[in-house]
Amino acid sequence: MVVPGPVLSFDRAFDQQTGLPVMVAEGISRITAPNASAYTFTGTNSFLLGHERLALVDPGPDDAAHIAALKRAIAGRPVDAIIVSHTHRDHSAAAAQLRRELDAPLWFGGPHRLSRPLRRFERNPIRKSCDWYLVPDRTLLDGESVAAGDLSITVHTTPGHCANHLAFSTGDILLSGDHVMGWNSTLVSVPDGSMADYFASLDKVIALPQRRYVPAHGGPVADGPDYARALRAHRQLRNRQVLEAAEAGARTISAIVARIYPKQSLPVRFAAAMTINAHVEYLEALGKLKVRRSLLGMRIFAM
Repeated sequence: MVVPGPVLSFDRAFDQQTGLPVMVAEGISRITAPNASAYTFTGTNSFLLGHERLALVDPGPDDAAHIAALKRAIAGRPVDAIIVSHTHRDHSAAAAQLRRELDAPLWFGGPHRLSRPLRRFERNPIRKSCDWYLVPDRTLLDGESVAAGDLSITVHTTPGHCANHLAFSTGDILLSGDHVMGWNSTLVSVPDGSMADYFASLDKVIALPQRRYVPAHGGPVADGPDYARALRAHRQLRNRQVLEAAEAGARTISAIVARIYPKQSLPVRFAAAMTINAHVEYLEALGKLKVRRSLLGMRIFAM
């Protein structure tokens, strides 16, 4: 029998006010894009940092209405940089156009890359969601402080959801991107992402002094470190559930997903399969599972 999951409280009571600037902290405004979906919740949050001079964090999707909303909020003020948390297209697709039109450089954690090389017979299931050809004018490094408009932010490398994922801190605020979100747990899909990296990045942000997390989808998280600890416990429990399913004879990802998510809809189970695959790879690296891969798929065995 699969053990029950922990009580992890998601906050989905969020009025995004699509297309309108909403102040989330002193000198930080949010503009939510009209790209709501099962994966993006109410849409991607773009952020304007500063007062007289600005930085734009996560320009968002290539959507004419969203780009127009960003320009209205900018209101002719100089934009010193366009900063991207990671190169998934719901965050970065508008970057190239805005770079030209705002005459602002692109800053992010380097071109899109996989967390590990593709294996034989393997494909990246989210490859179409990745911005493979976007190149930064400046590659941001872990721990460096940079001027973001009138504000100063510190860069934190937080791989896991995506290999080049970054979070940014200023004052008591952590702009957490897709790494920690209050509305749902984060998708980790190998080889684009890595569960080992995700756990390490959770530990990293938990150790930071910032308490209030402002994610790229959904509303703020009042006690970010406490919530991140709950996410870590949730993922640790998923590890145990995967092991238990394998010990009970589940030999495929779909069989494990059926045991852990028996009542979920097909779209939820499809997303869950990607993250469960990341758990299997993580447990395999720890020597707790054995995986046989072939052109026909993979077979999973408990050690």
